[in-house]
Amino acid sequence: MIDIFSDVSAATRALARKDKGLKRAAAAIGAPHIRRREGGFSGLFRIIVEQQVSVPSAQAIWKRCTESLGCLSPASVAALGPEGLRALGLSTPKARYVASLAEACLTGAVDFGALPALGDEDARGALVALKGVGPWTASIYLLFCEGRVDIWPPNDVALKHAYNAASGENLDQRSLDGRAAAWGPWRGVAAHILWTYYAHLRGRAPI
Repeated sequence: MIDIFSDVSAATRALARKDKGLKRAAAAIGAPHIRRREGGFSGLFRIIVEQQVSVPSAQAIWKRCTESLGCLSPASVAALGPEGLRALGLSTPKARYVASLAEACLTGAVDFGALPALGDEDARGALVALKGVGPWTASIYLLFCEGRVDIWPPNDVALKHAYNAASGENLDQRSLDGRAAAWGPWRGVAAHILWTYYAHLRGRAPI
């Protein structure tokens, strides 16, 4: 198995052989930027913060959270509660989701340490069972925090824009997600290629 946090060159070459759009994207970027995040409670907390907001907004909110909550432990977040989280810039639904996540950690309803031993679908299912965690959020956690190589995040608009630009096609979201099924067992690497290409198209460094 490849280590997505180490060397994905072989997987990138294999994906380029599978699909012309991925080939063009990979040629333009050289090597994909692999996003890596701390796992556990704080990792999922951050991903929830980043849902459906701009990068600058997410960074500003997360900075306030880290400065206010220190180590970002479930206990500190539970003590703050939804209203305290709202004061840091989280929307009402996100504040409730993060407070619920903190409670799940404190009660043992979620065990992040057990996730790596689970297969991709079981791990995703365990995360989706949490309030406020949908398939996209669960997939992002498994990609960024655990480095899984065959996870595809559904309904990701940046991936759609990047793929259509690279391929010259005009796929809708469902069609792209369907096509990604053919990119196994490296769908996660394909996502990193396209995110890097998306940053390239926008003239900015990948994050």
